[in-house]
Amino acid sequence: MRKLAIFLALTVTAMTAAFAQSADTRQPKPKSQKEAEAINAVFSAQDPDARIAAVEALLTKYADTQFKGIALYVATVSAQQKNDSEKIILYGERTLEADPKGYGAMLIMGQALAARTREFDFDKEEKLGKAEKLAKDALALVATAPKPNPAMTDEQWAMAKKDFESQGHEVLGLSAMVRKKYDVAIPELKAAIEAQPQKDPSTMVRLAVTYNDAGQPDNAIAIVDQLNAMPDLPPSIKQVAAQQKLKAVQLKSQKK
Repeated sequence: MRKLAIFLALTVTAMTAAFAQSADTRQPKPKSQKEAEAINAVFSAQDPDARIAAVEALLTKYADTQFKGIALYVATVSAQQKNDSEKIILYGERTLEADPKGYGAMLIMGQALAARTREFDFDKEEKLGKAEKLAKDALALVATAPKPNPAMTDEQWAMAKKDFESQGHEVLGLSAMVRKKYDVAIPELKAAIEAQPQKDPSTMVRLAVTYNDAGQPDNAIAIVDQLNAMPDLPPSIKQVAAQQKLKAVQLKSQKK
């Protein structure tokens, strides 16, 4: 999961600086060895449930820890790994209480809201409106955000920013898809793919779906062909891609 890779890049560098004997007072630091051990438990946990448990243990014992925002972001990412939308929103909102500029949490929450909203949900507009605001706020923050830690190289930060930008555009694209605003969804999904340091097949297959829904089967087929040329394409993506190619061929035949 590319979001997890970015998460690790940010948090591991933050941890490295925190435990180093640095004069940089801007970096968070544990106030005791016991707190340091509790923080380390968060980052050394081997699965999402263990990380969430370690976060709760840290915040129960050290409510004023300087790592509160980072730890809650860990929990938000872990909830995303579990595909637990309720906990994504719970921990995402707690992250933003601790760090109102936490663009990583904004993007995860936005994606969860947009991806789980359906056309006839009674609260569709409320959820999509929130998802779009989170994405736009995050994109604005990312555009001017400094490195989260000086230990990151310029190249690492540039790649991380591109990935965050991609996530923001994908949220906006997903929201537009639900609203059937294909003229908005297509450029947003294309922007998401273009910004990805490594092309994400799940975003590409969403673009293929959108092209078909917009009545553009030739473009859908072109995307599916790109997907099929990818090595080690996940079976679930391969199945949806095959369905979209069949749909595109049928749409083309109907136009004749």
